[in-house]
Amino acid sequence: MNALVAYFSASGSTAKLAKTLASAAGAAVYEIRPAVAYERRDLNWMDKKARSTVEMQDPNCRPALADADAPVQDAAVVFLGFPIWWYREPSLIDSFLDACDLSGKTVVPFFTSGGSELGEGQGRIEKLAKGAKVLRGKRFSARASESELKAWIDSLEL
Repeated sequence: MNALVAYFSASGSTAKLAKTLASAAGAAVYEIRPAVAYERRDLNWMDKKARSTVEMQDPNCRPALADADAPVQDAAVVFLGFPIWWYREPSLIDSFLDACDLSGKTVVPFFTSGGSELGEGQGRIEKLAKGAKVLRGKRFSARASESELKAWIDSLEL
């Protein structure tokens, strides 16, 4: 399988999961980074003026990416990883999806969360990943084992 694991991680949890998934899938890894890194105060969901809260309140918000060089062109499958923010994907993921041509590819969302599911994010990703087949997203612990992830990959029948 020619795959890429593209991920955004604000605290390191999703990064850990993404690297384990890449090992299980034999995939390349690409970190989706914001042009301006998120600081701790930006991630305080209880603060209505925190950067992440403001971004998530606007469904059209597209934070700038650090680069637009994601190596998606050679991947048939793109595993897309992120933490759940307000029951959906962070706005930075929307920026990534807008910037990439995923036509003809299979996009497989995976995410970390303290307990939330993807909610409206599944439909949003399906809409933004134009021309791609988007599989149902799955939540994992950041400490998911390589064997657990390998079993999940095998169940996808990619």
